[in-house]
Amino acid sequence: MLDIKFLRENPDIVKQNIKNKFQDNKLPMVDEVIALDAESRKTQQEADGLRADRNKISKQIGAFMAQGKKEEAEEFKKKVTAFSERLAELEAKETQLQEKIREIMMAIPNIIDPSVPIGKDDSENVELQKFGEPVVPDFEIPYHTDIMERFNGIDLDAARRVAGNGFYYLMGDIARLHSAVISYARDFMIDRGFTYCVPPFMIRSDVVTGVMSFAEMDAMMYKIEGEDLYLIGTSEHSMIGKFIDTMLPEDQLPQTLTSYSPCFRKEKGAHGLEERGVYRIHQFEKQEMIVICKPEESPMWFETLWRNTVDLFRSLDIPVRTLECCSGDLADLKVKSIDVEAWSPRQKKYFEVGSCSNLGDAQARRLRIRVKGADGQKYLAHTLNNTVVAPPRMLIAYLENNLQADGSVRIAECLQPYMGGKTKIQ
Repeated sequence: MLDIKFLRENPDIVKQNIKNKFQDNKLPMVDEVIALDAESRKTQQEADGLRADRNKISKQIGAFMAQGKKEEAEEFKKKVTAFSERLAELEAKETQLQEKIREIMMAIPNIIDPSVPIGKDDSENVELQKFGEPVVPDFEIPYHTDIMERFNGIDLDAARRVAGNGFYYLMGDIARLHSAVISYARDFMIDRGFTYCVPPFMIRSDVVTGVMSFAEMDAMMYKIEGEDLYLIGTSEHSMIGKFIDTMLPEDQLPQTLTSYSPCFRKEKGAHGLEERGVYRIHQFEKQEMIVICKPEESPMWFETLWRNTVDLFRSLDIPVRTLECCSGDLADLKVKSIDVEAWSPRQKKYFEVGSCSNLGDAQARRLRIRVKGADGQKYLAHTLNNTVVAPPRMLIAYLENNLQADGSVRIAECLQPYMGGKTKIQ
């Protein structure tokens, strides 16, 4: 969410940003919120004047009563009553105006970084770098669920009977590999100086609207019926929410946390052949990383976060590449985002396994996460998040890139301690 003062003083910048994100339907919102803001400030000014007059007259009433001038005091009491009635009207109007302004401001997208390429959708994202050499073996690589089924490692039919489509049972060594990846990712991030955390898996609505846009919320979140609680779509939501309504001393920054959680997503919309199996599902587990830092440090942390994911995948001998998300592919709160994609030797192309985002002060403004500097100055923190690893998609990448000609799956040396010393699954 933007600062209303910034929008008021820079409407053309805000409008151009909306155009750059190909959301022209939101252009009228800028003028609308400016008009509402002007009306709100005028209403507040009138209310402040009435309060001052009421206080002044109240003191005069006391003086009249002390002098025995009851008639004069009664006349002034009538004025106070009239002022109070008008004040009540103005306060109600002010509340309504502020609610409307906030609603519109939450729909206006954040200002994107100047380095972000302009494009309509993810088809116009820009490849940045490749890490590792993509290899296509000289034997056929089956679909990932077929590989898992060879090891009796997945049961989709039973999951459909129990929970419907979009769920799975992982079994045996495949389930163990899933847990090994999560445990390895946890320790990988701890070794890089991040504090490990297991957060709440449900959050209240004020946290949901603090960390994401209404469109994202509708497409992703499951609501708990009859309660002000939502299942998290990623632990970033509750991890950033941890700092709601806090004033952080500057010397406690940066806050660098890595978290484990299950994730729950509606995944609205139809998906193609390559998104069946465990590619796009309603429930999965994930290791996440978040940073809360000073504004001037967020570009540095952005680079650090996505490189962590690249380094983890490369430690597992999985080739990856990074893509710069174009303006039209950025969620409204994001300033800049890079996707990490893993190589699929079966598809002979890359697919998304993680996303790193800098949200500037947007989440901090919504959640009121402030910092108190050594000089006493207060300012909004910057927030960033990135996927360390989400095993369903990681499993696809891992199995395809480590499948051997004899049908076995090689276990990377770094995962072997988490697999009881196993060097392969067969």
